[in-house]
Amino acid sequence: MSYLLAILVPPLAILLQGRPFQAVFNAILWVGGLLFILLPFVVGQGAWLIAVIWAIVVVYNRRSEARDRRLIEEALRRRG
Repeated sequence: MSYLLAILVPPLAILLQGRPFQAVFNAILWVGGLLFILLPFVVGQGAWLIAVIWAIVVVYNRRSEARDRRLIEEALRRRG
């Protein structure tokens, strides 16, 4: 679900991952990309694509951090 949201509305996906400042900058990039897509420029498509990739990376890293945290807690629980 988060990945689909990252593709459709990248700033919202980043905001839901707990990264409000990144969400603001991503929103600026994403909206700018959407505005330039209407014009026949390749720059708008590139900006939109960068915003989407950025959101996907943030969602992936957040899930990876949560998985690592669970593994560390379980290892500490088994150890002591």
